[in-house]
Amino acid sequence: MSGGFLRSGGRRAHGLVLRHLRPFPFCGELSKPSSAPVRAYNRSHLLSCKFKQPSSGHAPASPSLYSRSLSPATAAAASSSSSSSIRNGFVGWYLGMIEARPILTKSLTAGAIFTAADISSQIITLSSSDSLDLIRTLRMAGYGMFISGPSLHFWFNFVSRVLPKRDVLTTFKKMALGQAIYGPIMTGVFFSINAGLQGETGAEILARLKRDLIPTLKSGVVYWPICDFITFKFIPVRLQPLVSNSFSFLWTIYITYMASLEKADVEKISTD
Repeated sequence: MSGGFLRSGGRRAHGLVLRHLRPFPFCGELSKPSSAPVRAYNRSHLLSCKFKQPSSGHAPASPSLYSRSLSPATAAAASSSSSSSIRNGFVGWYLGMIEARPILTKSLTAGAIFTAADISSQIITLSSSDSLDLIRTLRMAGYGMFISGPSLHFWFNFVSRVLPKRDVLTTFKKMALGQAIYGPIMTGVFFSINAGLQGETGAEILARLKRDLIPTLKSGVVYWPICDFITFKFIPVRLQPLVSNSFSFLWTIYITYMASLEKADVEKISTD
């Protein structure tokens, strides 16, 4: 008896296993189930498939439609994120160019800054009836590209090798070197080249230097120490020419104005 019970129980268990292992129908199939539990499952499965498939037959909304439904605050945040990535991309590209081609990059940067500074100087000083002197702007752009940019590159590298530390005392030493050596030399070179390109003679260039060099250097002592302190103390060496050129924007407006003054009177300067 026990053996028959075990055999019958085994057959029932085997039938249940086969029933539950039978493959379930896919969505849309209408196979008739063989028992009530499976029939209930088929109903729920078909209902779930019905809810999953859109009744209208249209595809889900596209991302573009979703983006149109964004609130103004979300759209503004997305726009700000995009502009931030563009700025970061430009900064990364510029830093890469400084590493790959430092002299060329710094020269082009200086040329652009001198161009903008000279145009600003002319706009400030010219009357409404006058027009911009593009030849003067080209002279200033050439000086920034071929003289100022390369010289700043070599000067900051030289100072960083001679005085590698960045403490306050070393920073003041670097500032003193700039005011005593680089500043006077480059100011004299600037006035001389600009006057020579305008056709002035050697005597007229000397007269201009006697008249304009000392007042310009006095103005530089007022303006440049704080700029040099920030540059030498907080800025890496590779970016110091860029920061110095940025500070020189206002300074270039001033010295381009000084360089545009009329020729110095040679006889008057020689008698003084």
